[in-house]
Amino acid sequence: MQAELTLKDIYLARQRIATLAERTPLLRSESLSRRWGCEVWLKLDNLQPTGAFKLRGSVNALSGLESEQRERGVVTMSTGNFGRALAYAGQHLGIPVKVCISHLVPDNKVEALRLAGADVVIHGATQDDADTQARRLQHENGLAYISPFDDPLVIAGQGTCGLEIMEQQPEIDTVFAGLSGGGLIAGIGLAVKTINPQAQVIGVSMNEGAAMLESLSAGHPVQVGEVASLADSLGGGIGLDNTWSFAMTQRYMDRGYRVDEAQIARAMLHLFNQEKLIVEGAAAVGIAAVEQHQIDLRGRRVALVISGQNVSPKTFAQACRLAGENDHAYL
Repeated sequence: MQAELTLKDIYLARQRIATLAERTPLLRSESLSRRWGCEVWLKLDNLQPTGAFKLRGSVNALSGLESEQRERGVVTMSTGNFGRALAYAGQHLGIPVKVCISHLVPDNKVEALRLAGADVVIHGATQDDADTQARRLQHENGLAYISPFDDPLVIAGQGTCGLEIMEQQPEIDTVFAGLSGGGLIAGIGLAVKTINPQAQVIGVSMNEGAAMLESLSAGHPVQVGEVASLADSLGGGIGLDNTWSFAMTQRYMDRGYRVDEAQIARAMLHLFNQEKLIVEGAAAVGIAAVEQHQIDLRGRRVALVISGQNVSPKTFAQACRLAGENDHAYL
């Protein structure tokens, strides 16, 4: 029987990642606070050195490797941001990193992976295909496989984001974050709910290919089809042999929402127009969920995790066009 992660693991992770990952700002959004009738704060993890929250878990996972494994190196699959973070951390820690991605990963993220020092392997049409290739390389080359989400050290590292939120604004009672493989929600949920058990932790996925939400509905991990989305970093499955993130998401996430592409586009444009932030679709899904589902947040203290800024000009232009084709009065 595996041991459960605790808040202590997140504190230990914070010590390990301090030299490479930033303690990011939590800034009040005047525009959203007025619109929703509550206090809204933006957790700006787009300001991490690699442009996304994934650096937290990557550094913690690599720091936990034995010296022999550090020499042989590691392999992962990624939609872009985790691989980039792992490669960045690997360069600083002297650990070779191989990253398997699918053909769905945008060109800007592929180039960023290579610039970060990753040995990039493009394989298959989905992240499940890329994961199969990563597992193959793990066994063929004696590499350590690091999951972007289903790994206790990764989850503890991502949990430092939730710990910072509660330290920066202890009265936060609602946290929105993107939901993909569940590593971010699991880590944030553990931190936030250990500190304030009454707090609400809300995950948001795109309409199609929401693997974790489908799995939670089924009561066990399931496979889903993967489609292109403005929130491309939320794509991919959770693994049928999921060990950590599925159970922790079940335990710590209070509600999950799906959002359509038009709402994601509108939210991205809002963050650009009102907050002067250029972000990925996955970073804007919290706003999209509140708007699309008309969630009543009056009187609450809300944190939105702005998870990353690694959006290509092509994708951002697509979001602007899509938002322009729809009613976007709230912008």
